[in-house]
Amino acid sequence: MSSYKPNIVNFKKASSSEKDGLYEFTMHLADGTECRVFYQRYPEWTMTNISRLQKTPCPVCRKDYICKCMDQYKSDLEQQLHDNNWLEKAAAE
Repeated sequence: MSSYKPNIVNFKKASSSEKDGLYEFTMHLADGTECRVFYQRYPEWTMTNISRLQKTPCPVCRKDYICKCMDQYKSDLEQQLHDNNWLEKAAAE
């Protein structure tokens, strides 16, 4: 694994289906990378998918097209989201 360390600086709700417990968020990282993150709320918050938005090249592989590099950082990103209560704050918007 590379020495890349993602750091979340902003996390906002993009859309949701409250009835089904499905949420879509946009996540901005310190290096300028933007990601779209999908979560299911019930029975507990679970990340179902993460994808990098095509605004800047991938900070890991430097490709400027679709890649799955952010998948390998899911646990680190989820830990940051949990530690800073990003999910609860964004879901309440």
